[in-house]
Amino acid sequence: MILQGFAPVFDENSRILVLGSFPSVKSRRTEFYYGNNRNRFWHVMQQAFGGSIRTKEDKISLCLANGIALWDIVQSCTAKGSLDSSLRNVSLVDLSLLNGCPLQKILCNGALAYKLVVKAYGGSLPVFKMPSTSPANVRFDGQVWIRALTGKE
Repeated sequence: MILQGFAPVFDENSRILVLGSFPSVKSRRTEFYYGNNRNRFWHVMQQAFGGSIRTKEDKISLCLANGIALWDIVQSCTAKGSLDSSLRNVSLVDLSLLNGCPLQKILCNGALAYKLVVKAYGGSLPVFKMPSTSPANVRFDGQVWIRALTGKE
C-alpha cells in the first residue's frame, strides 16, 4: 500500500524550512507532523518560541508566527512501521512549491532527510543536518535546534 505524506505548512513569510523524512505511524494516526508525544520537535518549538502546542491549529500557528515552514522530503512510499530504514518506493516532494517564500535555510530532521535533500535539491539555500527529534535518538541535543531556529547562541 502506497502511503502519502502531509501537505506542507508554510506561508509568504516562511524563512526556515524544517524537513523531516516521512510521517511516523503515530503521526499518520494524528494526521499531523510529529504526532508521537515522545517526539521532541514540538517541545523544542515551544522552548524556542513559547506558545501553545495543544492542538494541530496551535502548532500551525506557532510555525507560521515564527517564519517556520514544515514538510517532509518524502511525498509517498511504502513502509513498515516508523523507522526510516523501512521506507521503500520513495517519491520525493517538489521543493519548488516553496519558491515564493523568503527561505534562508533548510533544517533536515535527521540523517535520511538530509541525505535525500542533498541528493535531490539543486538550490542555493544552505542545508543543515539536525539531530533527529525522534525518541529513538538517545544523543538528542535540543539546544542545537533552538540555536538553528532562533539564530541565537
